[in-house]
Amino acid sequence: MDYNRGTSSSSGRYGHRQSSLALTPEEEPLDSYPRLISDLKFPNLLPPNPPIKILIAFCKNDPVFEALVTASHRLNFEPTFVKSAETAIEAFQNAATGGHHIIVVDARYPRIIEADVLGRSIRNSKGSQHTTMVAVVKKNLFEKDDTAVISLLDVGFNRCIIESPHVSICSSELRQIQHSLVRPQNVISTQQALYTALHRSREAVIITDDSLRAQYANRASEKVLNMKLDEIVGRSLNDLVTADISNILSHTTRHKDYEGFISTRRKSQETLHIHVRAVPVSCIGRNPTHLVLILEQTSGTTLSALASDALQALPHGKEVARGSLHSIRRGSFDVRSTASDGLRRTSLAKLSQLPLEAPITKVLSLLAQVQENCSADESKLLDRVMEFLKREGLYSPQMKEIRTEDPVATDLIGALLTQGPTNILSSRRSSNDSIIRGGGRPSTGSIVFNKTRESSQLSELLNSALSWDFEIFKLEELTEKRPLVCLGLELFRRFDVYNTFCCDEVTFKLWLIEIEKKYHSDNTYHNSTHAADVMQATACYLQQLSNRETKVMDRMDEATALIAAATHDIDHPGRSSAFLCNSDDRLALLYNDICVLESHHAATTFRLTMADDKINIFKHLDRESYKLARSIIVDMILATEMTRHFEHLAKFVSVFGTDVDSKETTHDNDDNQILIRRMLIKCADVSNPTRPLKFCVEWARRIAEEYFTQTDEEKHRNLPIVMPMFDRTTCSISKSQIGFIEYIIHDMMDAWNSFIEMPEIVRYMEHNYSKWKLFEEQGINTLSDIKRKQLTLNSETTGSSSIEEL
Repeated sequence: MDYNRGTSSSSGRYGHRQSSLALTPEEEPLDSYPRLISDLKFPNLLPPNPPIKILIAFCKNDPVFEALVTASHRLNFEPTFVKSAETAIEAFQNAATGGHHIIVVDARYPRIIEADVLGRSIRNSKGSQHTTMVAVVKKNLFEKDDTAVISLLDVGFNRCIIESPHVSICSSELRQIQHSLVRPQNVISTQQALYTALHRSREAVIITDDSLRAQYANRASEKVLNMKLDEIVGRSLNDLVTADISNILSHTTRHKDYEGFISTRRKSQETLHIHVRAVPVSCIGRNPTHLVLILEQTSGTTLSALASDALQALPHGKEVARGSLHSIRRGSFDVRSTASDGLRRTSLAKLSQLPLEAPITKVLSLLAQVQENCSADESKLLDRVMEFLKREGLYSPQMKEIRTEDPVATDLIGALLTQGPTNILSSRRSSNDSIIRGGGRPSTGSIVFNKTRESSQLSELLNSALSWDFEIFKLEELTEKRPLVCLGLELFRRFDVYNTFCCDEVTFKLWLIEIEKKYHSDNTYHNSTHAADVMQATACYLQQLSNRETKVMDRMDEATALIAAATHDIDHPGRSSAFLCNSDDRLALLYNDICVLESHHAATTFRLTMADDKINIFKHLDRESYKLARSIIVDMILATEMTRHFEHLAKFVSVFGTDVDSKETTHDNDDNQILIRRMLIKCADVSNPTRPLKFCVEWARRIAEEYFTQTDEEKHRNLPIVMPMFDRTTCSISKSQIGFIEYIIHDMMDAWNSFIEMPEIVRYMEHNYSKWKLFEEQGINTLSDIKRKQLTLNSETTGSSSIEEL
């Protein structure tokens, strides 16, 4: 066989073949064969046909490598050679020389080049959807175990070939790959131009399968249906419209176009009449496989327009006297009331002329209109309502009154809700007391992820990564206090974060390593294990939300939520914001005593990520996507600040109240999405009391130790003591947990459970609360008491502490 026939010329075009059958349209001159009628009716786009670039990733220059290199030159390919997975990713992602058509990876030595990791990373890289990946494997792999081959195909490889040192065999393999995989991919790649045209079209276009389930929707369809694209795609047309669609099917199944009107109910509950054209398409066989629906919004009146007209038709003060006939004031009138009416109307007129209008302004305007037509008593009540609405701290309720006989709870809750410097001079302790210093820099020891990743114990543990009973402390032990990298990669993989960010797995791995290094390993609580635990809780919540019929969070929401959870306490010094303010710490000076720690966590996250392209997980996002991701991550990290706890909770309850079905509340509203994300990370951050008892007790011991260490340092430095009751010799840990659950956790988890429908968190919370009360009665208070109790809890069987028995 002549392998030189049809190879690339210097211009990059393939030579004219003698055969009358062209594999691709560009291989024959336009006049070399008659044009079909279908080609004129549905013209084809000529696919790209540049010189083929091949990337060969081999760790050794052995005979197999030499044969592939020689074969590549024989076929006039443009080869690039690398010796590691990292350099392969860099070469492929290079803007000037990357974008290879074929990537050949040596999968024979997994300890040197992890082919599965490299495959996933390439597939998650931008522009890899039409790249052909080939794995070179040993011959005995085919003969003994096909699971390894299947696993390579599952991670994104298109083909596995047996190692061979013969140039002719390698040339044959590459030639077959060129014709059977690369050229069809070039043809498929032309679809991107068509999809781009559809996406920018001003006409709303939806493409469905033969059962009218949406497979594609363009941007214009978002405006017509008032839905996000991910809420349209995958749903049946029956769910999107209120009209009977059987008439559409009766026409299109007979290969006839349909034209008519359908009605749809938008998320704002408006009924909209839409003109639709339905065109059947047969991709395979003779029967229609897809329908192209072109939607055109009619100029009919919507319900919102009718509501606006009705609002404008409301009688004003000059038209109708205040109050109904049976409630008109008699005998005399109140001069102050009359004057206030005039002032109210004057103020309202000025308010309506302002160029800016906030939602609260609209509410006040509507209440003022209602007030013009109500009784005197009702008007007074509305006056009080409007006064409340005008206050700045609308969603900042006062903290519940704490029992004076519970000083530990008073200390804890008060300190959590205190941001700035504390002036409790009377609570100073003697500077002669002992001190245990904490919060230092982390160890620079090597990451043991590559070693532990292969262990069967770790693999078995990660299989339960989305279980609420996940053994986080077992993971901490297996990874030698570096659990964030291991768990983070697993959760990113499960939630498809790599594809969402168009970024490879290696970049995410390097990013997680750097993020975990910035956590202080000598903090007993605020370390990378806490970050991994919050990330795992976030993932459980996201999984629960994904099971709802109505989609609450899209892929970007899920990805950014996991990133925010992983970084929400990065570089935490093991001291509270109040401590930093009292001690004139550089961070308190930098952030003006306002949201000190959370601002530092958010800033550190992006400063660290953007400083090095090798760990920049945002590098392939476009500007708008990056701005969106950054705003979500920053907002979620700032939401973990406890001083605004009641504000966030009050806002969430006001929208997704526990007394109404939260499923009926629209989630696509931007403000509502913000509330959900804030509540999600807040609940994940303080989820310890809602975990199984043995985990709850361990976390309580760790946070108490960190608070004790802070108090020790405050006494040593003669600083105001933020939590005087957290003295390691006298404090009751049980009381602190009882107060924490009563005043912070209980209401929040009740509200969150009513929204997310995850009853185990409430059952565990109530069980743990009763146990802490029992511990207090039994005198189990100090650190030593808690440690002894933990031995008993750890010796119990897992069945005795399961959720079913609570």
